[in-house]
Amino acid sequence: MRTIGIVKRVFKEMLRDKRTLVLMFIGPLFILSLVFFLFQNTSQTKTTLVVRQVDSELVTALKNDHLRVKSIHDQRAATTIIRQHDYAGLLTQKGDQLKLVLANSDQSKSTVIKQSIQQAQVKLKTQAAAATLKSEAATIKKLAAALAALTKSTTFAGHSGKATVASAKNYQLKTKYLYGSQDSTYFDTLLPILMGFIVFFFVFLISGIALLRERTAGTLYRLLATPIKRSEIIAGYLLGYGAFAIVQTLMVVIFTIYVFNIQIIGNIGLVILINLLMAAVALAIGLFISTFANSEFQMMQFIPIVAIPQIFFSGIIALDTMPNWLQVIAHLMPLYYGANSMTAVIEKGATFSTIAPNLGVLAVMTIIFLILNNQTLKRYRQV
Repeated sequence: MRTIGIVKRVFKEMLRDKRTLVLMFIGPLFILSLVFFLFQNTSQTKTTLVVRQVDSELVTALKNDHLRVKSIHDQRAATTIIRQHDYAGLLTQKGDQLKLVLANSDQSKSTVIKQSIQQAQVKLKTQAAAATLKSEAATIKKLAAALAALTKSTTFAGHSGKATVASAKNYQLKTKYLYGSQDSTYFDTLLPILMGFIVFFFVFLISGIALLRERTAGTLYRLLATPIKRSEIIAGYLLGYGAFAIVQTLMVVIFTIYVFNIQIIGNIGLVILINLLMAAVALAIGLFISTFANSEFQMMQFIPIVAIPQIFFSGIIALDTMPNWLQVIAHLMPLYYGANSMTAVIEKGATFSTIAPNLGVLAVMTIIFLILNNQTLKRYRQV
């Protein structure tokens, strides 16, 4: 009976807390619906390969549903061309030697290119073999006709025709990777994205719960009863928790570099700067969201609504494969800008000027949520 009493108490508390019920039941449905729409487009990876001074037969054989082939005459270094135009790879030819330079920032695109080149060579050899068989069949037919004529004539001058043997070039392929190596995995592509997400997620969670605890313990109300300004409280929390966020960010970056041995083509200072801005946005959002939660349990339930969707719009799923309305939502997500900047610096060697627009958006988002925090504190000031 005592157990039944506890069960009744739990039911009463839950039924009184309408917000918890909504977050508990609507949150999972929201995530499932989001995943459903994100994966509606089942089209496979498509990419672009640029070619320079490559046999036209090979270029024709390379084209398929997943690979766009673009011929160029730009004689600059392959590295410069790829990074300037964000191509997946560049193929050049000298005699029978093929040189393939891959950006390799997306292993799925590199795989498409390498498989297409292999299939193209097989296709050319198959066509050459078919041409040879056709030529030999024609020769056999002529010899058969000559043999039939021989049976009707006492003289035979012979047949001087020769079968034409078609042959395909035996291309030798040499591959160079601008990022990673042939042993790189999809995890190497995800690592810059995951780095930003881990920083965002934990700073968001810790800052939100910490401020919530200040409020439920009464500390925030006592502070607001003093002449202190709301902006000073926000600045204090921001700087206080921000110091711990900086340490956490540095630990995540250093751990990722030295434990996972991640290759960073760009400036490591930019990587740290991006993560710090991500932490600042997460801190501001965490402080803001905590004002709408009445308990730590409710704060945890905001995770599937606020934090989890970020990962889907961070680059794990190509933005151009999403429906248009989801692309609009992606541009409202802080992690979209942070992850794009991280990937550009780590895998493509982007400079500050290249990622400056994304960093600007993160800074603006931080300021907006700090202003909203300042406004929401009004509801707790009782004097």
